[in-house]
Amino acid sequence: MAKILIVDDDKDMCSLLTRFLVRNNYDTHAVNNGKDAIEWMRKKTPDLVLCDFKLDDITGKEMLPNIKQLHPGAPVIIITGYSDIKDAVEVMKLGAYDYVTKPLYPDEILLTIKKALSEKKDTRPALPSEQAASNGQSRRTVQESYNGHYLSTNSPEYINIVKQIEMVAPTNYSVIIYGESGSGKEAVAQQIHMKSKRKDKPFIAIDCGALSKELAGSELFGHEKGAFTGALASKTGSFELANGGTIFLDEIGNLTYDIQVSLLRVVQERKIKKLGGTKDIPLDVRIIVASNENLWNAMFKGKFREDLYHRFNEFSITLPPLRERKSDIMIFAKHFLKLTNAELGKNIQGFSDEVESIFLQYPWYGNLRELKNVIKRATLLTDGTNIEVKSLPFEISNYQKLQFDVKPTDTPAPELPGSDGTDTLSNKLKSTNVTAEYQVIMDALKQANFNKSKAAQLLNIDRKTLYNKLSQYKELMKEQ
Repeated sequence: MAKILIVDDDKDMCSLLTRFLVRNNYDTHAVNNGKDAIEWMRKKTPDLVLCDFKLDDITGKEMLPNIKQLHPGAPVIIITGYSDIKDAVEVMKLGAYDYVTKPLYPDEILLTIKKALSEKKDTRPALPSEQAASNGQSRRTVQESYNGHYLSTNSPEYINIVKQIEMVAPTNYSVIIYGESGSGKEAVAQQIHMKSKRKDKPFIAIDCGALSKELAGSELFGHEKGAFTGALASKTGSFELANGGTIFLDEIGNLTYDIQVSLLRVVQERKIKKLGGTKDIPLDVRIIVASNENLWNAMFKGKFREDLYHRFNEFSITLPPLRERKSDIMIFAKHFLKLTNAELGKNIQGFSDEVESIFLQYPWYGNLRELKNVIKRATLLTDGTNIEVKSLPFEISNYQKLQFDVKPTDTPAPELPGSDGTDTLSNKLKSTNVTAEYQVIMDALKQANFNKSKAAQLLNIDRKTLYNKLSQYKELMKEQ
């Protein structure tokens, strides 16, 4: 019987999940904060962890490295609010198996758990691209956009990308790929590899954002037994695993200065030395890197070494976000529907006209990864022949009504209002009628950059109340 650890500061949610999972023959243990979860994991071994992103004492983003360090093989499923798509993308990069959005749907979360545990028990021989994970890499390689297939479209943006891939692939040039999270940077890197002379050699993908300062050197270059506390056996680093082939370093700008110095030596001399090792290992590796930040700007801010930038910048490709490729949206939507139909054993034919219209209007800040997850969820909830609006998440189906006209950013939300008697959002919420209440909450969400926890603080209500109010609005809109 699989053991599932539930980590959520909402005690009601813990109780509901516990009862549901026990009825489905899982052994569960629930805790309400990150500290208790870490303490429990030091003594016990979970087969899977369900963790809320917003805990009272820690975030899911901070929890993931602790879980992966204690139990590298345990899949982690993050529970999150749908508006926090940027957070969801980040936790996937840090090693989460998947994320599910509130409100939770029993069939959806059960399917995700079963799939995660099934893949965990997969005993087939590892492919070269999977060997990095078995060597301690703190993320699973996610084919977020294409499921291993580079889907062609006729959009001018796609045609331009293909031309660049075909131009640079036969060379040994290093390449920088720019693009927002979820835009398909790894898929482009794979295509460059598959169209190169190295196509029969390994392709190793590393997320530099998931590498801690302490372990980055070991992950990239390997270590010898006894090189540091806890190094109980020697380890082959990702560069050595990729020897003869291609290494893809995603979010390269997240590497610390010290690791950048070590990486420069590898790029210049084409050899590595394991931590604690004495001999150099010659390398023949093509390096492709990716970033959602312009490395030229990072260089001038002092965050990225100039000499390393010039070594990598032999060629660059910029992927436009999905919202700038309107003609591609339904092509990918239908592709993801086909894949999900096969996964779930369904035969949904397509999308209603209203859904297609919504998809074309929605800005898709999470790009292809967000589109894929929306379709996976909608397919699960659909019983008819077409996906209808009722199967879409509330924030997407009501995008125009909610007037989400400001993109979420990394800019901190404003400080909480003081008690100086001014007309704060909290005061407005208490004094307004039901009709106007909706707009006050939307204003708070915008001020908080669509962070629901921060919006709840601005309104002086708890997060559960905010979720309940949003659910009520959803029901009211259905009645209109």
